[in-house]
Amino acid sequence: MRRLAPIIVALLALPLLGASAPPGARALAGVQPGLWEVSRSATGQGARRICLRDVASLASFAHPRERCQRTILGDRPGELVVDLQCVGGEFARSRISVTTPRSLKLESQGIHGGEPFDMTLYARRVGPCRPF
Repeated sequence: MRRLAPIIVALLALPLLGASAPPGARALAGVQPGLWEVSRSATGQGARRICLRDVASLASFAHPRERCQRTILGDRPGELVVDLQCVGGEFARSRISVTTPRSLKLESQGIHGGEPFDMTLYARRVGPCRPF
């Protein structure tokens, strides 16, 4: 049994060796999913509340219903850069900057609805999501 113990431990660790970090793991370290207020104003004026299970999904804020392929271009502490290629030729490049674990800035530009866009949004975590 003593000889089997190290082998069992090694076999249990194998899935961890091949596991990759989720998108934005370094950039969004310490940032929790939950209820967020998102607005065009840094003051929070006119904010819209959304429940985020994946904070990195803010990168596709301008393309919420489209099927898009996300490619992580940069994932460093405090900054996530994502390239989106969507069905129908729509696309975006988004940068999420972490101001604090409860405060983010999103800069995104691309094509949506056949028109170019360039937007800056501010997100602030206000608590956990409410159960449905």
